[in-house]
Amino acid sequence: MAFTEKRGSSTIGKKKISSGQSRKRKRQIPGRCTDKAMIRDRDIREPLFDFLEERYGKIRVIEEKTMGRSRADAVMVMPERLVGIEIKSDADTYARLGRQVKDYERYFDANMIVVGSTHALHVGEHVPETWGIVSVELMGDALDFYVVREMKANPGAEMIRKLDMLWRPELASIQRKNGLPAYRQKSRDFVRRKIAETVPAELLHRQVSEELFERDYTLIQDEIRRYKREKGGRRR
Repeated sequence: MAFTEKRGSSTIGKKKISSGQSRKRKRQIPGRCTDKAMIRDRDIREPLFDFLEERYGKIRVIEEKTMGRSRADAVMVMPERLVGIEIKSDADTYARLGRQVKDYERYFDANMIVVGSTHALHVGEHVPETWGIVSVELMGDALDFYVVREMKANPGAEMIRKLDMLWRPELASIQRKNGLPAYRQKSRDFVRRKIAETVPAELLHRQVSEELFERDYTLIQDEIRRYKREKGGRRR
């Protein structure tokens, strides 16, 4: 089952998909994009997420995720890793990419950049060799995706930064699963560090993904309020 979080909405679409392995997929796009039009970010996203679902199987896509001083266009949650996704359409430049790459390298287990055809030949000069590269171009009334380079494991990923993707109730869930103290009077940063120091990395990778797969945006605010009430009650 794959999940896609829609930006600016609490609705989460769910659908069964196949784990396709072919390198090309064509996706219908809105009529506003024609052969003479420049492919823009908004045209790429939904067809791209369909392509990724077919290629990788069980995933969840979270859009516009803050990471340090930057914002990831999307995060692809997989069963044992988080993949950062940067989108550079034909209308974009590389002006901010250098700073963005540094943040992606700290937060995610692997990364990929998705580019319009005008960037496809040279984008490899702007990202580390471990980054996957996917090109996209308009073919008739559909977008065609091509994997130029497969992504590899990111050796610079920091577990403490990965845990920053989780909200406090999700961190508390991992604490319970691993028999750790609640640390209710401690800061979120303290809790993240304790988890990173205590739980074996191989297990923690899976548990972080499990929390993000199970995240329910219709309930999480109630969970956060309940957690804060319980924390406050223990102080009295």
